[in-house]
Amino acid sequence: MDASQAAPTRTRPAIPRTIWALGFVSLFTDMGSEMVHSLLPVLLSTTLGASALTIGLIEGAAEAMVLVTKVFSGWASDALGKRKPLVLLGYGLATVVKPLFPMADSVAAVTTARLLDRFGKGIRGAPRDALVGDLAPPEIRGAAFGLRQSMDTVGAVLGPLLAVALLWLLADDIRAVLWVAVVPGVIAVLLLATTVREPPDVARRAARLPITREGLSRLGAPFWRLVALGAVIALARFSEAFLVLRATDRGLSLTWVPMVLVVMSVVYALSAYPAGKLSDRMPRQRVLALGMAMLVLADVALALARGELLLFIGIALWGLHMGLSQGILATLIADRVPAAYRATAFGMFNLVSGLALLLASGAAGMLWERYDPAAAFWAGALVAAVAALLCLPTRGALPARAAGG
Repeated sequence: MDASQAAPTRTRPAIPRTIWALGFVSLFTDMGSEMVHSLLPVLLSTTLGASALTIGLIEGAAEAMVLVTKVFSGWASDALGKRKPLVLLGYGLATVVKPLFPMADSVAAVTTARLLDRFGKGIRGAPRDALVGDLAPPEIRGAAFGLRQSMDTVGAVLGPLLAVALLWLLADDIRAVLWVAVVPGVIAVLLLATTVREPPDVARRAARLPITREGLSRLGAPFWRLVALGAVIALARFSEAFLVLRATDRGLSLTWVPMVLVVMSVVYALSAYPAGKLSDRMPRQRVLALGMAMLVLADVALALARGELLLFIGIALWGLHMGLSQGILATLIADRVPAAYRATAFGMFNLVSGLALLLASGAAGMLWERYDPAAAFWAGALVAAVAALLCLPTRGALPARAAGG
């Protein structure tokens, strides 16, 4: 067992109040964002007449912007030695552009709002995760990342459910619901501005890491091995859109299709924090390997599903794998990268994993179209099994913690 995972000899500290505050910021932001995202395709296709291809191109461009922006916002955070200004800028931008969605009268206007919203997400992502790593005592770092991830996912569950309820109350007035979606974002920004504080020593850790091969080598070989592992994991986990497609392919009624992502997100939210706590008591990579084993089972269930029971078992297992993996990966980055370079590391990791996820989604779509929907899930199960084996810790492969962590 790693030294970092040894049994504690004293009472573990409580999760800092600032991390709880960041969790609520994520919850309210995701609530508003998912209210918008759950209705945006309907607004584009039915009200503004956009084609499926146009919607796909908008979403692809938006996610690409997130990936690229995270790298540079992480670098800027390390160079400044500050996290909160960029985190506040990112959340603030996403909130400021929310009114553009209900006011949009063209596809171009929606596209502009969507890109600005994702630009805000890209700005805040790496500095926020680095701030959690800065604030969390090392012995409860897994629990801290798990808590923030869990609260973020609770917001992702509440948003679509609130949108459905409001549509019913407001007689399917999409624009009225989109106006309501502005409110959670405002609450999040006010909460962030008034309650989140940086640790006092962050300003003394300013470090400008050149984004060159030589500069990035300072992140260390253990980090780059983790990046490679993260890429394999991302290749095993294609877009959750395929869960929705599988549900419709299996004949699930349109009324119940939104429950696919709700079920997945509920399991994700319930498992992320316990998984983080577990990773503070045993080698984190074992928890990660368990998560990938759950993905294998999820893919098998989804490949074999003929009715709703096995379908939703697979969806729930998919959510469990997310809870056992996403927060753990973030914790491993914080463990293995010096604090001065932490935000840059999160940005680079997210860029590589995001590109691998896009590749995996493309490959899954090709298998779906050329062979059979089940083929995509069988291929995912195979890659997930390889990833599970790679996750198992080996002696000396990854040191316990980076200097300055």
